[in-house]
Amino acid sequence: MWPAPLNPKWRNWHNRRVWIVGASSGIGAALARALAACGATLALSARREETLLAVARDCNDALAFPMDVTDPTSWEDTAKAINQLWKAPDLVIFCAADYQPQHAWELDAEHTHRTVETNLSGVYYGLQSVLPAMTARGSGGLVILASVAGYMGLPNATVYGPTKAALINLAELLYVDLRPRGLGVYLVNPGFVRTSLTDKNDFTMPSLQTPEQAAQDILSGLAAGKFEIDFPRRFTRPLKFASMLPYRWRFFLLSHLLGAT
Repeated sequence: MWPAPLNPKWRNWHNRRVWIVGASSGIGAALARALAACGATLALSARREETLLAVARDCNDALAFPMDVTDPTSWEDTAKAINQLWKAPDLVIFCAADYQPQHAWELDAEHTHRTVETNLSGVYYGLQSVLPAMTARGSGGLVILASVAGYMGLPNATVYGPTKAALINLAELLYVDLRPRGLGVYLVNPGFVRTSLTDKNDFTMPSLQTPEQAAQDILSGLAAGKFEIDFPRRFTRPLKFASMLPYRWRFFLLSHLLGAT
């Protein structure tokens, strides 16, 4: 007999109330369109209002709430507005991200601050804003979009990678805290997905996917009730194996196979 799934299975999306943060482009926008096609009721948030409104129009005129994820007050105000309409979302999907490929000697304080605030602090601000209503109801779920860059120190991800590693750690802690309170926690670790962020890379990206492919993989993982949803497996599995190797072997692989300099 197969073991029971770690999380509730999300298969019937009709009238499910989903708040996607970081929905103006990339995986967030693709998820919004896919969920709208499945009958979900959507609230969409992102910093870029014009592109956010365009995505909302594609999603049966979904509710649009422009906001800045690096601003705790913006989170509080938006969560309050959504809770007034829904009492609490059924699912909150954290997709907002910032990325700049760089080596350690290329660090810039302004960019480092922006990336840490967007990728990590923004999730904490969001949790503070959404969890009281969700835990009071005792049902629902959180989807944390991390990355395979969080498995181990990958070249060019000097700031991005550590923020994603922190999100992996955070999702594990959230699961232990929140699952007994009725909430599911879903950790998403994509490989390379073609977005405006990965367009900055000047190297060949193995197993590159489209945002639409990534969205379908995420929906499949949610339907199966997985904790970790990682894809594509042909890329994520070797990275997971490499992360378990002794450091001497791991550094050799990183330097020679991934082109570190």
